[in-house]
Amino acid sequence: MAQMIDIVVIDDNPRSLDLLSTALTSSEAAVHTAQDPQRGLELVRQLRPRLVITDLVMPGLSGLDVLQQVVGFDPLIDVILMTAHYTTETAVAAIRNGAADYLEKPVKLAALRSRVADLIASAERRRKIQSSTVEHPQEFEFEGLIARSDQMWNLFAMIQRIAPHFRSVLIQGATGAGKDLVAGALHHRSRITGKFVVLNCSAVVETLFESELFGHVRGAFTGADRDKTGLFELANGGTLFLDEIGDMPLSTQAKLLRAVQNQEILPVGSQTPRKVNVRIVAATHRDLRTAVAEGHFREDLYYRLSMVELTVPPLKDRPEDIPLLARHFVRKFSREFDKATEGLTPRVLLLLERYTWPGNVRELEHVIGRACMLTDGPLIDIHDLPDHLTRDISADESIPQEGLMPLAEQERRLLVEALRSSNGNLSEAARRLGIGRDALRYKVKRYGL
Repeated sequence: MAQMIDIVVIDDNPRSLDLLSTALTSSEAAVHTAQDPQRGLELVRQLRPRLVITDLVMPGLSGLDVLQQVVGFDPLIDVILMTAHYTTETAVAAIRNGAADYLEKPVKLAALRSRVADLIASAERRRKIQSSTVEHPQEFEFEGLIARSDQMWNLFAMIQRIAPHFRSVLIQGATGAGKDLVAGALHHRSRITGKFVVLNCSAVVETLFESELFGHVRGAFTGADRDKTGLFELANGGTLFLDEIGDMPLSTQAKLLRAVQNQEILPVGSQTPRKVNVRIVAATHRDLRTAVAEGHFREDLYYRLSMVELTVPPLKDRPEDIPLLARHFVRKFSREFDKATEGLTPRVLLLLERYTWPGNVRELEHVIGRACMLTDGPLIDIHDLPDHLTRDISADESIPQEGLMPLAEQERRLLVEALRSSNGNLSEAARRLGIGRDALRYKVKRYGL
């Protein structure tokens, strides 16, 4: 049987307590209530529950005070705040301080049950990953991002918390680390129905930025022979992702700031402003604080965009993710290239973990894709990797040198292993090696097997 989950609900309104207790009590969850926040904190210390739900405005202690004390006692306990005076700013501030969610009263019970179930499932999933009891590779996946490291699962938890509330987010991280996937995860987890619209700021000519973002009307400039809808309008009701925003020119930054602040745009050549409702996700590999100090980025725009800042850690800082990602890419490219590549040799995994990956996950993907394309056997070995990864391997005594044996000897050993593991069945051995039966017969004869 699954272990019973404890939930503590704190609210000075007894009717609200009864309603929430009835809604959340089940065969898997025991709900404990308290009208007094001090009594609620005593229950938290006594029960160490999985979840605490607390009102924001209460006599004696506020919900933020309760949040602070619960996080200080045990940061693994999720805390949901409720308030009748919801704003995006206070929701984001509460989440920054450790809240798992921030809900508006009167709380919709179906939405609350769903949110509680998501939080409990996420906590259980993370516990299994940290305890190495995961059975299926897909359990390491979060909205297309794959990881087992604490840094990434902390990032996933923050995405899950802020996605329903954010108006603007700044994602920072090195090139190739996965900032675009984080942006997509924020949009998907927000559950808004509008589009996810992308603009790569490093790929736009400076003179066309304003037209790309805000559109233009016919006759606005030479060549404007028809009206053009800008990306802000395309993203109305959804999310606009501004990738590499550090490359946006200062003249456009001023216009972007007004659009973000006022949720209002003015197409080029038009005299009539248009209202929009757009969430902004900006990403950059640059240090925007330094860019602000050097006068290359507007300070007011930086603070407007960075209401929430997320940092994607580089791959070299989370080596425990490398084998997981490598095997994921092997499966991906094996299907894509219709190859029978099943994995990587232990010495390849060791080499991948020792490499610093300046190009991050994108570089790892390209390396595995190239190796899957070149290999003829079921396992990727060192000779399948590009030269810049293997150049210094002979000087590294920790990498088994067997990987540098002649290619013919490598092939012979693979054939022997495939024939042994398939009990001499040529068809099965050929399938494991990813070659035809006739090709296998030729190689068996060639090597005198």
